[in-house]
Amino acid sequence: MAFFLEALLGGLMAGMLYSLVALGFVLIFKASGVFNFAQGAMVLFAALAMARLSGWVPALLGIENKLVGNIIAFLIAGVIMFALAWLIERLVLRHLVNQEGATLLMATLGITYFIDGMGQTIFGSDIYKIDVGMPKEPVFLLEGVFQGGVLVNLEDVYAACVAAVLVAVLSLFFQKTSTGRALRAVADDHQAAQSIGIPLNRIWVIVWFVAGVTALVAGIIWGSKLGVQFSLTTVALRALPVIILGGLTSVPGAIIGGLIIGVGEKLSEVYLGPYVGGGIEIWFAYVLALVFLLFRPQGLFGEKIIDRV
Repeated sequence: MAFFLEALLGGLMAGMLYSLVALGFVLIFKASGVFNFAQGAMVLFAALAMARLSGWVPALLGIENKLVGNIIAFLIAGVIMFALAWLIERLVLRHLVNQEGATLLMATLGITYFIDGMGQTIFGSDIYKIDVGMPKEPVFLLEGVFQGGVLVNLEDVYAACVAAVLVAVLSLFFQKTSTGRALRAVADDHQAAQSIGIPLNRIWVIVWFVAGVTALVAGIIWGSKLGVQFSLTTVALRALPVIILGGLTSVPGAIIGGLIIGVGEKLSEVYLGPYVGGGIEIWFAYVLALVFLLFRPQGLFGEKIIDRV
């Protein structure tokens, strides 16, 4: 039972991190109706900014307290992500208003390669570390209930808690604020949203900035776990099955989808892996996503599109 709980908790915590990356895709899609291929590049760019600034800021300002240095570095990185969002809207999106979805999709591909190159030009292309003070030592819990206890990685627990808080805040933002409702209106119909006075340009800056902050938090967490390197962009690929499962337009769907896939990956690898030679964790999520595409393409919580003729 203790072994099962270890696998279950590990899956839930990994699922929360998947959900955090998937949220970036959902945010952009809800505001523009286009799939944002640049999300992985944004995670890498944000992680590079945080990794380098956390080293530069204390040295430049003479700050000895590591926590204070990290907070200032985080705030500056947030400003950089806002500037990036503003530039994307001003130089790209503003000129593509009311264009076909395929046009916007290709634009995000161009943004991907631009961000990748610019990030490595400004911050370098080496492998960097992010140390935000999260404990990395595993601990044993419930030793009085199970013999030997349940082994839990504290870094994963802290990361999952941060991801859960951010997910909850974003869910409230979309459901309870006027800006969140405006984002949904823009996603439904750009022209109709503009006709009722919703400023499309401002909305796009806001949503790309929020997606940038989400990418920053995801980049910090994944960078702390794996190191900041070019392969960090592939983390976004792990989120693709999550949004297919949960639905491209659903914030709660990103959460539930991430948890299902995180738990499914861990349990299938632990209990089925020995019988098939292992490696299930690599392809499990994509096979599950394929099943959903065949039988429920809108996902668990996505809006079903009905065309009337």
